[in-house]
Amino acid sequence: MTISPLLMVDGVAAEPATMRKEASMRIASVNQRLCLIIDGGAVDVHAASDGRFEADAAAVYPRWEEFTRWAATASLPDPVPFAPESLSSPSPMPRQVFGIGLNYSEHVAESGFGKPVTSPPVFTKFASCITGPHGEITLPPGGHTDWEVELVVIIGRAAARVPASAAWSHVAGLSVGQDVSERILQMATTPPQFSLGKSYPGFGPVGPWLVTLDEFDDPDDLELGCLVNGEQMQKGRTSQLIFSVPELIEQLSAVTPLVPGDLIFSGTPSGVGMGRTPPRWLAPGDVLTSYIEGIGEMRHTFVAG
Repeated sequence: MTISPLLMVDGVAAEPATMRKEASMRIASVNQRLCLIIDGGAVDVHAASDGRFEADAAAVYPRWEEFTRWAATASLPDPVPFAPESLSSPSPMPRQVFGIGLNYSEHVAESGFGKPVTSPPVFTKFASCITGPHGEITLPPGGHTDWEVELVVIIGRAAARVPASAAWSHVAGLSVGQDVSERILQMATTPPQFSLGKSYPGFGPVGPWLVTLDEFDDPDDLELGCLVNGEQMQKGRTSQLIFSVPELIEQLSAVTPLVPGDLIFSGTPSGVGMGRTPPRWLAPGDVLTSYIEGIGEMRHTFVAG
């Protein structure tokens, strides 16, 4: 059975030309149940494993190696269709969510800060903001809400004091993320504090699923971007990261252990609303589409608070 990198657009499976590449494994949470995504449909893991693995997607990460061994050899039933709106984050209850700031040179320039030299700014997005890849996000009243498409790294093996050379072996897979940011609150103090302004409900969309690393020719070089109402706002490549994913894991795990299911939002390229002249902010009715090559896309509509 082939696992295909399908996107769900308006309920219809679609394969963008830049994403027609067979994947090793896609893991999703469909209707709050752990599923494998195969041929555009979903296979319920709890049922297919005769109860060996829990239905809750969050429970699979502490058993990641056992799970991937099972999934690679299991005889699976035919997948069933699912609606895009039924997807939630592939790691729906992470214990830790790390945000990385100023990790693309052009974004550093548009933000007006100095380029980090030895390490990037690190903040947290509180886990209560994590949401799925489709749906509505409520705008804070009176705010300046901005977009930031990011590659999200999902940890699969506990990592403590891990060197960059071994970092990828601790990663379960990759997903698309949006570090949605309310700039007034973010910039309200001196120095700015990032976490609260980036943690309103729904401000941490992740999805549409996790893709394991063996799909990618080079997981350090993926195109990512986002559009607002169909207009391209951001477009970059993860090879432009100032601190690569392995370097981020080395620096983070040197201080605090990373645990299975943790999320790392690895930074955003240039093109955010704050960096435009005049600045542009998300408004009620705006549709934000976020994508990463080889993974898929997310789509959110913003509504008034």
